[in-house]
Amino acid sequence: MTHSPMNRREFVKKSAVTGAAVAAAGAVGSGSAEAAEQGHGHGHEKAPRTWSFSILGTTDLHGHVFDWDYYADAPYTDKAGNSVGVARVATLIKQQREAKGEHRVLLVDAGDIIQGTSLAYYFARVDPITGTDGKRGPKHPMAVAMNHMRYDAAALGNHEFNYGIDTLRKFEDQCDFPLLGANALHAKTLRPAFEPYTVKHIKVPGAPDIKVGILGLTNPGIAIWDKDNVGGKLVFPGLVEQAKKYVPRLRALGCDVVFLTDHSGLDGSSSWGDELPYIENASNLVAEQVPGIDAILVGHTHVEVPSYTVKNDETGEDVLLSEPYCWGYRLSVFDFELELHHGQWKVTSKKAQTLNPNGVAEDPQIKKLLEADHELVVKYVNTPVGTCTADLSAAESCWKDVPIMDFIHKVQIETVKTGLSAADAALPLISVAAPFSRTADIPQGNVTIKDIAGLYIYDNTLYAKKLTGAQLKDYLEYAAKYYIQVPAGTEVDTATLTNANSFWDYMYDTAAGVDYDIDIAQPEGSRIKNLSYNGTAVADDQVFVVAVNNYRANGGSGYPHIASAEIAYSSTNEIRDMMIDYVTATKTLDPADFAVTNWKLTQAGTPVF
Repeated sequence: MTHSPMNRREFVKKSAVTGAAVAAAGAVGSGSAEAAEQGHGHGHEKAPRTWSFSILGTTDLHGHVFDWDYYADAPYTDKAGNSVGVARVATLIKQQREAKGEHRVLLVDAGDIIQGTSLAYYFARVDPITGTDGKRGPKHPMAVAMNHMRYDAAALGNHEFNYGIDTLRKFEDQCDFPLLGANALHAKTLRPAFEPYTVKHIKVPGAPDIKVGILGLTNPGIAIWDKDNVGGKLVFPGLVEQAKKYVPRLRALGCDVVFLTDHSGLDGSSSWGDELPYIENASNLVAEQVPGIDAILVGHTHVEVPSYTVKNDETGEDVLLSEPYCWGYRLSVFDFELELHHGQWKVTSKKAQTLNPNGVAEDPQIKKLLEADHELVVKYVNTPVGTCTADLSAAESCWKDVPIMDFIHKVQIETVKTGLSAADAALPLISVAAPFSRTADIPQGNVTIKDIAGLYIYDNTLYAKKLTGAQLKDYLEYAAKYYIQVPAGTEVDTATLTNANSFWDYMYDTAAGVDYDIDIAQPEGSRIKNLSYNGTAVADDQVFVVAVNNYRANGGSGYPHIASAEIAYSSTNEIRDMMIDYVTATKTLDPADFAVTNWKLTQAGTPVF
């Protein structure tokens, strides 16, 4: 750890906004007047009886500044016509402030800011914001953009921890707004490692300020997913547990509105099995179980939920929730109306919606501030590292053993092989990996950094763990639940074959180094057939060294056995960089060097393809 923000910043950042522009914005919800309450220093002035304000919300921006796809080296495009990036969202925010009054609008984010694009990677690893060789590092483009947009607060997302605590602390230093994490605690003292909340004052001419408490909560899964970066340093209790502690505190501070920004989805689910006692997607449970919350900005799950209401179990009051998708696809807008009763503001109505920024232009100021950074990264990702003898596509990687996936397996096996002890080197070595992108393609001819980055889109590092034959079979059975059951004799439709039970592509591991069939005619748990190593059936007590990424090795996606398995190898280098290094060293990527068909889908023993 570097330092505690408790020493650097006030525990609660109070930012009073001036009333001048608010007065000018009186057209929105100023209502009829009543005498100002005694004791508020307003004497006998006439005060507004009603007032309105808005909270705008983004989430899961993942390093998207401009409407650009660095992997495709082209403007972003998808079938739904979405645009990406905060540059367009900034224009929508400007419009909201103009329409409602500058100081009637707060701006909040729900986390996952600094990881996810080549732009974000560049300023974490290539020219890191933490600096190199004693030199000061550059400013993070997301800090520059979000400072320009005047964010009031952001919750910490789990991906904030991917590059280590030093990078996160440097990003925090560069932001003009607090990064909130009421359930990110120092492991030894259990004191907050980040600011839990901030209180914003909305000035109302001739009346008491409206005090808005913003509480930030992050994802307990960080303890699993980024164990290498946070283990022994930080702990992450549940959202409900910490909200129960801090919501009453905000009310005791006199907050008229309590707003939560949660890096946690809506459905009460978790992806980590029994690894943690806490819930991953707990925003609905927070709303149900913690009294005193007005609204919640939801993040983490990359879905659009314009408006969703949960009734609090204790008070019967409605809690309003909204999730604005991801990447700057949408902007959530929470509108609040309040009335003054005996000197206390009370929320009388609230509503939420999401706005689509795809119809507005990018903010010219953000363009001016960050165009040079963008161009630098475009140049970087287009750097050639070698050539490829054939086109390698990931289009069918979710149901066929394709050479592009064998490239990942090859690099993982070769890298682990060099780092094993003599005893472990005598054991059979295999690899597991997931198809992260169906659109990935390494072209025949020149291979650039972006071609490889487009295949391995996450910043995972490499591990090797030891599993027995029985455990390996359990592991592969768990992966095989990715497919829906298709009885023998029934035609297989690849459009509906996968993602059974919301088990997504990034969660589905295939293995290299062993041979096996996946019988999709069978029910879950009985699908792995003919599992063998070097032509011999795998024995239950046979021990394998399994090359695997850190996310999975630490329990990500809830695979059995792997999190508690003995470590045979670990590296802090990213698998993507290992792949780039492999092509740089060999000069030529030739599928003849690594492509092996070792698994296939069957129906009652008959190959599907």
